[in-house]
Amino acid sequence: MQHADLPLDIRLMTVVTRGLVVVFVLLCLGAVGTWIARHPAWALKGISVQGDLGHQNAVGLRAQLATPLRKLEGSFLTLDLQQVRRMFEAVPWVRHARVQREFPNRLRVTLEEHEAVAWWGQSGSGQLVSRLGEVFEASPDEGDGLPELAGPAEQAPQVWALYQRLAEEVARLDRALVRLELNERGSWRAELDNGTRLELGRGSSDDLLARTRRFTTTVGQLAQRYPGALQSVDLRYPNGYALRVQGVTTLTDDAPATPTRNR
Repeated sequence: MQHADLPLDIRLMTVVTRGLVVVFVLLCLGAVGTWIARHPAWALKGISVQGDLGHQNAVGLRAQLATPLRKLEGSFLTLDLQQVRRMFEAVPWVRHARVQREFPNRLRVTLEEHEAVAWWGQSGSGQLVSRLGEVFEASPDEGDGLPELAGPAEQAPQVWALYQRLAEEVARLDRALVRLELNERGSWRAELDNGTRLELGRGSSDDLLARTRRFTTTVGQLAQRYPGALQSVDLRYPNGYALRVQGVTTLTDDAPATPTRNR
């Protein structure tokens, strides 16, 4: 007898019965899968940590996170790897963590650390700038030699990029750039390792570099005429700069100039 010959109520009952059988089979498979996933054989047994470990000790890091990891719900098969990743990335110096399962019951964590290049704000502030221009919180083992960068946090990559260009330029004078700051009005200020302050003003990085280069290529001639300590330099003039040398203030263009006034 064909199905089309069966009464409608019988055909509907057949369809419902088959649907219930499918649902029952799926529930059984789910229950079996849950039992397998929660079986003690899949309990997490260990974590291996590798990668950049310049500021973190693998043993100490595992011990530090042992308690939080034990509080996570799930077995080796059901553990939320993204949650584990966030726990490792919350540790100072850790920029990125990649978490992978290693059968049958271990996790492998590969770490990438920040590489500090400068303080953000003031020395000892607890905030650092990485080589990628990212601001992060940590305390370096030896931070005395790091320069200071400052400005709006979202501008940190631009501050670091400009610092590198200007530091290379002032190195012509056998000087080091120890601080570069961008204020809220968009004006730049720098300081050299001998205490000389540079007012750079506003503009693109190319503009600021050109002003600094004008200073580095001509200040030697002025130093011969005014051998005193250089206190400050104002580079915001369109065709020259003004400087203060131990009580003498001068205004100069690209060629050596005479002092405009004494103080």
